[in-house]
Amino acid sequence: MFAQIPESMTRPKANGEPRIIAVANQKGGVGKTTTAINLATALAACDKRVLIIDIDAQGNASTGLGIDRRLRTVTAYDLFVGRAKAGDAVVPTSIPNLSLVSSSVDLAGAEIELVDMDRREYRLKDALGGLKDRFEYVLIDCPPALGLTTLNALVAADAVLVPLQCEFYALEGLSHLVRTIERVKRAFNPRLDIQGVILTMYDKRNNLSDQVAADVRAHFGEKVYETMIPRNVRISEAPSYGKPVLLYDMACRGSQAYIHLASEVLKRERRVSA
Repeated sequence: MFAQIPESMTRPKANGEPRIIAVANQKGGVGKTTTAINLATALAACDKRVLIIDIDAQGNASTGLGIDRRLRTVTAYDLFVGRAKAGDAVVPTSIPNLSLVSSSVDLAGAEIELVDMDRREYRLKDALGGLKDRFEYVLIDCPPALGLTTLNALVAADAVLVPLQCEFYALEGLSHLVRTIERVKRAFNPRLDIQGVILTMYDKRNNLSDQVAADVRAHFGEKVYETMIPRNVRISEAPSYGKPVLLYDMACRGSQAYIHLASEVLKRERRVSA
């Protein structure tokens, strides 16, 4: 039996509370982290106060934003085990308006530790208390799995952003994710919804990319963003320099795509809050 949904999960969010978006897909290599850090950078450039929470033990979002490991003293792991609240773990990045809660290798064992903890599905939500008025958007970069850490992100989130690689196998994984989101919505978080599906690694020279895009749009309709993130070597190079691609090469096709995506996201968010 699932736990009873807390009353706080059914009430509208109070003014000043951040909009929390989980960037999730249980399939690896679909562009979750790339989307999280570059969308966050674009939103910050639009004068939005943004926080990324890196809950993937690989810590790619932390590395991709150039956060030195020596600065990762209080991490997302501390939020899960109750050692800290999110406000204690926030570190600034070199990008104005953009902050980060970094990852830790300890997150690799968090799945096992969480099993016996009280309120194990709500650990992250509980830790995010106190962020009111500090940030407008919180993006949670999830690991490539649908375990307890990702479940915590879905319980804490208002919406899910799904990066989807333009290849055949990605469609199979998407149906599994959608079923998981529906179960979480029924059992833990009635507010949860799919904010949008982002088609990533699109290659216009590949007929399969067009077919996958057409199939996803036929199934999800307006949930799928018009902007598609192209395969672009500059996107691949940027993390090795500890920079989002928007800082590494503002003029490249990848950067321009994320700028357009941020514009679409903000338009959709305005409709949600209207």
